[in-house]
Amino acid sequence: MKAMVLKEISPIEKEPLMMTDLPDPVPKPKEILVKISACGICHTELDEIEGRLPPTIPIVLGHQIVGRVKRLGSGATQFSLGDRVGIAWIHSACGECSFCKTGKENLCLQFQGTGCHTHGGYAQYTTVSEDFAYLIPERFSDAEATPLLCAGAIGYRDLILSGIKKGETLGLYGFGASAHIVIQVATHWGCEIFVLTRSEEHRDLAKKLGASWAGRPEDEPPKKLHCAIDFTPVGETVLHALKALEKGGRLILAVIRKRNPIPPLDYARLLWDEKEIKSVANITRRDAQEFLPLAAKIPIIPEFQEFKLEEANQALNLLKKGKIQGAGVLRIPD
Repeated sequence: MKAMVLKEISPIEKEPLMMTDLPDPVPKPKEILVKISACGICHTELDEIEGRLPPTIPIVLGHQIVGRVKRLGSGATQFSLGDRVGIAWIHSACGECSFCKTGKENLCLQFQGTGCHTHGGYAQYTTVSEDFAYLIPERFSDAEATPLLCAGAIGYRDLILSGIKKGETLGLYGFGASAHIVIQVATHWGCEIFVLTRSEEHRDLAKKLGASWAGRPEDEPPKKLHCAIDFTPVGETVLHALKALEKGGRLILAVIRKRNPIPPLDYARLLWDEKEIKSVANITRRDAQEFLPLAAKIPIIPEFQEFKLEEANQALNLLKKGKIQGAGVLRIPD
């Protein structure tokens, strides 16, 4: 099969992903072989490529995978040949630890990330346990479905952990693949949304999707925020968001790694009054299982920009520069 493979940690500007011929994977017992048609790109892949989240090397990146079931491993019974399925960031967990048994498998010490610890979707085929694959709702095309599996599912988890309620104000810092889906869910839930991003194009898209106001991260929004979600890769946004929070508000950090440290906090000015900061670590299967039907019901309309598989380096470079509207999606050749 054709695959874009990362063989060494490197700045994305050096285009380290290399088109490579690899043997077609063979499904193990209880696994399925998926013929991939589309795979979304994600800031997490930038973190892997550039070493902020070191992956297993060499690795096929990609964890927003949509394709068809091509082959069943022995004992696999949950899907039929030809079913359209998605694979998300959570590739596996032990199922036996206290985290797994209480629905927090995203915190499992044996958590395996798709495209990080095991080969992912920048390729023509991949395998996964049938327990970690999801049927894709019919209303979405393959490309539309890809951002739902990470940007959408983790954004849904962000919203749940924020505790946002109908009628409350929600601030979204940064407006990439995840935020442009989150705003559609939060609007459906009856929240008032303010978007804070450096890109004028992203501010225009935010208003189109329902934001009542859009500004830059350092701007003061029209009202104090009951909750905020920080999607940006830079540390200073945390201070801007805390300053904009209402007393008792909660800030969700939606990125795995920041490119630069969070500056020192002035406790009395920024964190006092029972404000909270909560990080988000990975997703669970339940997040994807709950979010995909919700996305179809609303319905979510993902914005995306398509690229060829061999253009993965260039697409990720554009993502790093904030020049992709909505989500970036790789088309996988037959």
